[in-house]
Amino acid sequence: MDTTVGLRERKKAETRQAVHEAAMRLTVEFGLDNVTVEAIADAANISRRTFSNYFAGKEDALLYGEQRRVWSLVTAFRERPAEESAWQALLNAMRSLYEEMGEPNREWALQTRLAKQHPSLLARQMANHVRVERELAQAIAVREGTEPDASRPRVLAAAYLTGLRIASNIWIEGQQSGSGDSGLPSLLDLAEEVLAEVAQPFR
Repeated sequence: MDTTVGLRERKKAETRQAVHEAAMRLTVEFGLDNVTVEAIADAANISRRTFSNYFAGKEDALLYGEQRRVWSLVTAFRERPAEESAWQALLNAMRSLYEEMGEPNREWALQTRLAKQHPSLLARQMANHVRVERELAQAIAVREGTEPDASRPRVLAAAYLTGLRIASNIWIEGQQSGSGDSGLPSLLDLAEEVLAEVAQPFR
């Protein structure tokens, strides 16, 4: 039974990734406004109905890669040892995820540029950020033994995720100007630097 469930979940993950890649490919080639859900489904060799089983719209399909990475960060935080402080667990979750997934690829930078160019995509991205921030704040509250709606977990989650976004933007700008120069700082190095500044009030 466990094997069957595992195979089913892996198949679902592969389908989501295939739809995401098709959405990225078509959007880069034709522009978001000229890409339909039907076209994405055809490119991924699935039906329109199957597409709807995985994503609410083309924006969600495009942002899937980013969302998978961010939600993995929340999961990694929850799995950190209980003796770590909330801030230390956040930092170590980031480091472990980076070690596992490595430096983001060109596709991730393209997603961010697309989000800045299209209001509908930016709106969906912001809505996703709000959900992640809420979940992370709740996880921090559990770790610290505070109420879920207390101010500290919410401030800590917001500050942490904002720091990561700042580091991501700096990294993407460097990729654009440096054309992939190997001498540019890694995303992890930038995140460590930015979060060191963000962390001052929490030490």
